[in-house]
Amino acid sequence: MAPVSGFFALKPFHRPRLWLGLWVFAVMAVVVLSLVNLSGLPPVPEGGDKVEHFLAYALLSASAVQLFARRRASLLIALLLVVLGIGLEFAQGTLTTTRMADPRDALANTLGVLAGTATMLTPMRRMLATIDARLRPARA
Repeated sequence: MAPVSGFFALKPFHRPRLWLGLWVFAVMAVVVLSLVNLSGLPPVPEGGDKVEHFLAYALLSASAVQLFARRRASLLIALLLVVLGIGLEFAQGTLTTTRMADPRDALANTLGVLAGTATMLTPMRRMLATIDARLRPARA
């Protein structure tokens, strides 16, 4: 399948809608999980939630590096993820009664975005393309 043209062009995947859909689903899951009542879950060790924030945003930004063909698009998405992380912290403090805003969570989110975006400087930036190629059905 030919890559989509434009600023947000995807890399030339065999299944671009699948990969993009999974990424959008992951972003939506982070939004929902950031705003719902999670008090019924077992407590995490002190500081463990910062690790969760870091890993979630690192995964989202590294996935954007995997998906989008243009470096500038990945950088813009990284910026938008930072804004999302900060915005969700404000939302937790103002829109929910069971969650509270924590600037350290926003910092963990931002550091995760930076770590995930840094994968564009490594061979890991082609990992999803390699997986996609291996999943491609053999031609008869």
